[in-house]
Amino acid sequence: MNRYIFGDVTLELIEGDITKQPDIEAIANAANAQLYAGGGVDGAIHRAAGTGLEKEAHPLGPLKPGEAVITGGHHLPNNYVIHCLGPVYDRDIPHDLYLANCYENAMRICEERGIQSIAFPAISTGVFGYPVEEAAPVALKAVMDAMPSLKSLRTIRMVLFSHYAHQVFGNALEKLI
Repeated sequence: MNRYIFGDVTLELIEGDITKQPDIEAIANAANAQLYAGGGVDGAIHRAAGTGLEKEAHPLGPLKPGEAVITGGHHLPNNYVIHCLGPVYDRDIPHDLYLANCYENAMRICEERGIQSIAFPAISTGVFGYPVEEAAPVALKAVMDAMPSLKSLRTIRMVLFSHYAHQVFGNALEKLI
């Protein structure tokens, strides 16, 4: 695990499964615009949460790239799911701005709700085609730039599904520090 601490806020990078973070209050979902159960991270979250997640989420859509909305966690071990629509690489331009907005908007929702911890996947790096090597510094910079002003969030965890993604995010974090 990689860890970066700024004041009272801890940023963690771990290799693991976003649906198995019982010590985290909210998880972020790499959602599709209509907030239907999809593939990849989104599909895994919907399978773990049960059908109630889609029933609650779908009426909140459609989302535009960079936007985020919140639902309950349903059968997940987390109280909340924050659904973020990441950019489709090289279609949703400027993709780096939209990607940063996903993380910023999810953290804003946490702050508004008094949520103390959130886990993020590597948004847009799966079926949306964003190269993890380019996404990692954008995501981490957005999080690190927000850390000094956070009032309620105390733990931000990046849950990377593959060993490779964990390494890429770890290297990007070292460069940003």
